[in-house]
Amino acid sequence: MSIFKEFKAFAMRGNVVDMAVGVIIGGAFGKIITSMVGDLLMPVIGKMLGGVDFKDLYISLDPAKTEGIHSLAKAREAGVAVIAYGQFLNVLIDFIIVALCIFVMVKAMNTLTAMSKAPAPPVEPTTKNCPHCLSEIPIKATKCAHCTSALA
Repeated sequence: MSIFKEFKAFAMRGNVVDMAVGVIIGGAFGKIITSMVGDLLMPVIGKMLGGVDFKDLYISLDPAKTEGIHSLAKAREAGVAVIAYGQFLNVLIDFIIVALCIFVMVKAMNTLTAMSKAPAPPVEPTTKNCPHCLSEIPIKATKCAHCTSALA
């Protein structure tokens, strides 16, 4: 039973819960970026480059078997060994966009943190030390309450 209690205490710590939420949101964010790259960005880039479909770009390691095949799916269906560099380009662009978004988000958070940690304005002192007995007295005192010395 103590292992269960220890695990519950561990899992309910603020950092663990925050991390779990971050991982879940990060996974969903990754899917959004993957869709944006594959469904929105790459078709536009492919169209600008003459109708190229990046996911079908590959290098055949057995050109005789892929003669006349222009799709990666059909080449794989035929059992041909291929280097799918088009898919790699999609994943690379995915990564760059996610890394850029994370960089911008972390930079913004660091800026906000730095702004909230701005130094507080200096506080005016409210007390001073008596020059005769070195006791702490109010700054506006004209006579020391401890040694009764007159202060200038």
